[in-house]
This record gives sequence, structure tokens and C-alpha cells, in this order.
Amino acid sequence: MKISLLSAFYPYRGGIAQFSAMLYRALEVENEVKAYTFKRQYPNFLFPGTSQFVTDDDNPDPIQAERILDSVNPFSFRSTSVKINAFEPDLFIGQYWMTFFGPSMGAVHKRIDNNTKRISILHNVIPHEKRFFDESANNFFLKYNDGFVVMSDTVLKDLLSLKPDAKYLRIDHPVYTQFGAKKNQCDAIEELGLSKDKKYLLFFGFIRTYKGLDLLIEALAELSSDVHLIVAGEIYGSFDKYQQLINELNLGERIHLFNNYISDDEVGTYFSAADVCMLTYKGATQSGITAISHHFDLPIIATDVGGLKEKIRHNETGLIVKKPNGYLIANEVKHYFLYDLKQVFSKKIEEEKSDNSWEDFAKSILDFSKSI
Repeated sequence: MKISLLSAFYPYRGGIAQFSAMLYRALEVENEVKAYTFKRQYPNFLFPGTSQFVTDDDNPDPIQAERILDSVNPFSFRSTSVKINAFEPDLFIGQYWMTFFGPSMGAVHKRIDNNTKRISILHNVIPHEKRFFDESANNFFLKYNDGFVVMSDTVLKDLLSLKPDAKYLRIDHPVYTQFGAKKNQCDAIEELGLSKDKKYLLFFGFIRTYKGLDLLIEALAELSSDVHLIVAGEIYGSFDKYQQLINELNLGERIHLFNNYISDDEVGTYFSAADVCMLTYKGATQSGITAISHHFDLPIIATDVGGLKEKIRHNETGLIVKKPNGYLIANEVKHYFLYDLKQVFSKKIEEEKSDNSWEDFAKSILDFSKSI
């Protein structure tokens, strides 16, 4: 089968680019696949991080995607679809994670030849942080698809609220495998320059308001002094409010900040050093962090928002906090360490993750495409 993929790819960095690369590798085994990506993903003034692109310290999979789509240049919308149509794909797969891309991606989807099936993998539909154009962007984009792939019940619910007649495939997010094997915990802690006689919570990924780092800092203040927090990820916006909270609660010596983009080579060190991964989100649909954490057999404590609990079985592979609240988060952490649950949960994760491969994910998408 001839397949076109349109998404963020190398030289862009971040979770969507990583996801796209893994999907590309799984599909190319038995198909002819061509990747397309952005000439310009975001205008620089709209991007809150330090860089949209990989750096010399990163070690990405350099998928040879054609850089053609400019998200804010309508002339590129048509030229992108012309390029894709010239390839004459049987299947066109797009990815959708922000309403900002609704106009550009929707315009490309609209122009794809009728003899090509159009499927979109939806990471989010209704965004965490609302904007005035969300509804119109969603309606435009969703209109020009033959089917959708969703990886959480929350995203499915959002999709059907906007497009009740949507044809869809509901499938779990595959486990990330590109970050290498887990390391000995003591060795990983030493690599980070931390003390080996502490317990470590891990907050990983871009720091954004909806992810609830402030709740986790408040929870830490309720825990014993031997529990420390590793914060690993690039700041989106200002860190001032978190630093003020850290200072007010006198937690400076118990919070270890690694506020830079974490390259693929470094990811394993943070997850191997931690005793538990914390997803203390105030709102969410799903999180790719779950797939990374499970790759390293690291249990998760997550708030009961969006689709987070769909990937975490309470008291089997992790713990679910009833609502985003610092005191309740602290209680679950206390329970986790009191009953020494890491080993039990880790073993269960290790047993189950082999059933969630990229190969099976890709095959399911192809089977779905043939059914619509």
C-alpha cells in the first residue's frame, strides 16, 4: 500500500514528532511510505519554548520528511496537497493535536484526491487551553476526513460531540521504545547528581499550567523530608509562580530542577532514577508520558481527569487520585511508599506492555482504513 503521512517530523522535536517517527517505521516495513512535514510549524512569536527544532544534543530518528507545509501561509496549503496527490497514495494519514493547525491541515485534507482515503490520528480535539477559534477550526478540520483514530475514551467523546457520525478506531497509545533500556536506579540517580538515600517523584515533560505542577509542589510539602521531586522538562511560559511557591513552602532543597528540553538519550536516566511518575494534571485528554513511563516499567500516580486513568489500573499498575488536589495527591504518594508498591506495579506493567506494540498499532490502522 502507498501511504502518505503529514505531521511534525524531524527536524522538529517533541512528542508528536517522536510519535510520527515510530509510526512511520512501523508502516514502512510492508508499505511504501512518504512523509511530509512543516516548512514552518509555528511562527516564532507564538512558540513558548526555546526551540522547535532538534539540537546537537538530541538524538532523533531523522525521518526524511519533505518540508512543505507552512501553517500560516495559505499558498502552501494547496502546494502541499498537490505534492501529496502526485505521490498517488492509497491512504493519507494526518495527525491533529492543536486547533491552531485546523485551517492549514484541514485545507490540505480538503484537497486530497477522492480516490485516497483520509484518516487522522487525534491526539486532542477540544484543547486544554481554550481559544476563540477552537470551534470553527475543529469543525473545518473534522469535515474533511473519512475516518479517525483515537487513543482515549475522552478524545472519542470529544470527537463524537462534534461529529456524531464519525467513523473511528479506538485503540491504545503504543508504548514508546526508542529511549533505550532502563538503567540501574542507583546509577541513574548518580548520573543526575542526586542523593541515593531519597525517594524520587518524577514530573516529566513540558511545563504547562494544565499539568498541575503547582499541585504536586503543594503535595510535596505534605510528605516526609526523604521524598524529593525531580522536575524534568522545558518551561512553556514563566516559571515564576512555581518558584514563588517553592520558596514559600521552603522546598528548595527537595525539588531538583532540570528545566531544559530532555533529549531522547537522556530520557531513560530520569525514568530510571524515579520511584514513581506523577501526572497531576488539572485537565487532560491523554498523555504520551504514560507510554514512556510504561516502557521503563515505572508506575504512575495520576489525577482522575480526562483519559489518564484509562491507561492506569488503580492498585494494579498505578494509583488514581480522585481529583486534582495537593492533599489528595500527597495521600496517594504516602500509600504508595507505605506499602512499597513499586515492585508489584512494575511487574504487572512489564507483563502487559508487549501487547501494545507499534506494529500492532500500524496494522490496526491499515485494517481500519480498508473497512471505510
